[in-house]
Amino acid sequence: MSSNKESTARTLAVALVVSLVAAVFVAGSAVYLKPVQEQNRQIDKQRSILAIAGIGDAALSAGEVRALFERRIEAQVIDLTTGEIDTSRDPATFDALKAARDPATSVALPGDKDIALIKRREQFATVYRLENDDGQLEALILPVRGYGLWSTLYGFLAIAPDLNTVIGLGFYQHGETPGLGGEVDNPKWKAHWPGKTLFDDAGHPAIRIVKGGVPPGSPDAAHQVDALAGATLTSKGVDHLLAFWLGEQGFGPYLDKLRRDGA
Repeated sequence: MSSNKESTARTLAVALVVSLVAAVFVAGSAVYLKPVQEQNRQIDKQRSILAIAGIGDAALSAGEVRALFERRIEAQVIDLTTGEIDTSRDPATFDALKAARDPATSVALPGDKDIALIKRREQFATVYRLENDDGQLEALILPVRGYGLWSTLYGFLAIAPDLNTVIGLGFYQHGETPGLGGEVDNPKWKAHWPGKTLFDDAGHPAIRIVKGGVPPGSPDAAHQVDALAGATLTSKGVDHLLAFWLGEQGFGPYLDKLRRDGA
């Protein structure tokens, strides 16, 4: 009996030691890999911004993406309430999504204002300017997000220097159903967006996604995009998130300021 107890105790001790060693190894690996993972996320984000702006391609190496981004893109942190540039925050390290989760750096959205279903909106956001070698604006890239059917869609909207014409729209993260809402990634659907106009003559957000397709000869066709087939709620989510981020709760004050200042 004593021998059996000693054997059981040794087995438990060995199992405990193995578990502790494994836990230390996993924790150490996580700490070691975290900077690499963060760097990869940053490169993926930069690659998405360049793609939405219409430059770069998937074949670029990480080094090429970084170099092109640093040469052509200027990142700025802006105050969403006033539209002013905030120079106290470093756009290279500022995390707007993290800020949106912190009550000290975000605002709670009442139900009638939260059409994108994001619950809280950060007080500051990072925007990206694609500039030519003379420093002139070629595209303005805005981060956008909102809830679809199953998930929050995170993406970028690229706008031409007239601050009205769409250059591109794309989402880099979402959990929508493949073959349905997941078709937001389909190049054929994304090809509908370039050339569309975001605002009406009065300056109000006018871009809309139309179920059943844009009617031939529609007088509002310049502001309309075909909905995703079989994905009504995802389409509505994209519609609502654009209305939110282009409006007063989103980048409206910033875009108004750019218009006054001549971009």
